[in-house]
Amino acid sequence: MDISVEELKKRMDAGEDLLIIDVREPHEYAEFNIGAINIPLTSLPMKMYDFDDDKDREIIVHCRSGMRSASAKALMVQSGFTNVRNLLGGMLEWQATVGK
Repeated sequence: MDISVEELKKRMDAGEDLLIIDVREPHEYAEFNIGAINIPLTSLPMKMYDFDDDKDREIIVHCRSGMRSASAKALMVQSGFTNVRNLLGGMLEWQATVGK
């Protein structure tokens, strides 16, 4: 099940130890980010093995609008990750809903 920006913001504000991956390009990440690990979608197939120990941990992926992160989620699930959640609406929704 995917996650809303409101739920993610609430959990971040509560100080939860979350694994969040931003699959946007570095220049997009530099413009605005929420502190996630930046792994562009094109690099994810090579980098996701860095998270083999986290295959059953909740992982939240996001991008600008939710499209690339939906692809990232599918790729990770196909590779054996069991609890990947896409941030609905991505950074556009984040900025519109909870601000900077």
